[in-house]
Amino acid sequence: MKPYDDTDFVMGVTTKAPYLWGREGKQSIAEAPSSGRLKLVVLDCGLKYNILRRFWSAGCQPIVLPATASADEVLSWKPDGILLSPGPGDPKLLGPVIETVKGLIGKRPIFGICLGNQLLCHAVGGETYKLKFGHRGSNHPVKDLFTGKVTITSQNHGYAIDPNSLDESIAEVTQLNLNDGTVEGMRVKGADASSIQYHPEAAPGPWDSRPYFHDFVERMGKAK
Repeated sequence: MKPYDDTDFVMGVTTKAPYLWGREGKQSIAEAPSSGRLKLVVLDCGLKYNILRRFWSAGCQPIVLPATASADEVLSWKPDGILLSPGPGDPKLLGPVIETVKGLIGKRPIFGICLGNQLLCHAVGGETYKLKFGHRGSNHPVKDLFTGKVTITSQNHGYAIDPNSLDESIAEVTQLNLNDGTVEGMRVKGADASSIQYHPEAAPGPWDSRPYFHDFVERMGKAK
């Protein structure tokens, strides 16, 4: 049995080897010196460089690993936090990546974006489904169920979390799309792990959700 389905697109876009992101952009692990910054390991399922730029600006040292990395490989870098990146395709096809995420929950602070949100859902036993019409564009209103705040978000995805599939004792929905009521965020109870469905790194795009980068860096610092 193959570890990945032939229709999975993530293996076609993930990095083939680990690398660092620094002030000058992409750098070799071998040639880049230690920065003394908070260490963020990024599981690359198809990430955008602007995510790395944002985290660098927020005080992190991003270390990007292939989507094939195991939980032990991720933790071997001694990260202060872990990012589950966006990416293409159906999250249900990413069984090995989901197993990696399972092995990371509770070990370090975790933040997921877009596909990363769906991977976190599957890692705690939830399910996703294909939307009849995907969410595309830069004007989707999203409500935070804890603060009541509404932000305008940039989105580009065709799958969504099934809220009824989440065990309420394990995870909970944190944000909803005001256009159609779909899940836009979740968190794992008892673990520093949360995620959002939209793109705070969008460029160009709305800036409303950019504070999530600094919020996660703050979580990383407190956990350290």
